[in-house]
Amino acid sequence: MRVYLPCTLPALATAVKLGELGPAPLTGYAVTPALTEWYASGDTEELEYVALTEAARASLRMLAADRADGVQAPPRRVVVAAEVPEGTARAGADLEERARVRLAQAVPLAKVAAVHIDDVEAAADIEAALAALPAADEGDDDARFTVDGAEAHELMWYATQEIPDLLRS
Repeated sequence: MRVYLPCTLPALATAVKLGELGPAPLTGYAVTPALTEWYASGDTEELEYVALTEAARASLRMLAADRADGVQAPPRRVVVAAEVPEGTARAGADLEERARVRLAQAVPLAKVAAVHIDDVEAAADIEAALAALPAADEGDDDARFTVDGAEAHELMWYATQEIPDLLRS
């Protein structure tokens, strides 16, 4: 089963050091029965894109949390795509995030299929989204528009052997 795990560049560096994404439990996003039922007309590729998009939203929140904790993470959303055995990802009951799953175990880097990351050119929009996030959460429509603007940037795909280069950039 393909799972999309929200991440940040500092968290990815830690995962490389440790040889796994963790610690468990991990929140990820995948094509769940609830997502399939909700998005009835979509094919597998479209459903995986929805899961990837949800993970990118979660990555933005991870960036905000890092900054609140004093961690200076570059303004780039990161999503790690990994293959996990069927049955190891438990789907959540949260109807707002139909693709959300929980993993009870850390994910070895050997199970990582690819990394999706913002291009450096998205940095200004990601910074604006991070600044607008608190107001968006309070219901401010203009702030929500700014946060949604981050999604206008498609995440770029990188093979696992490119991870060291991503961490140096």
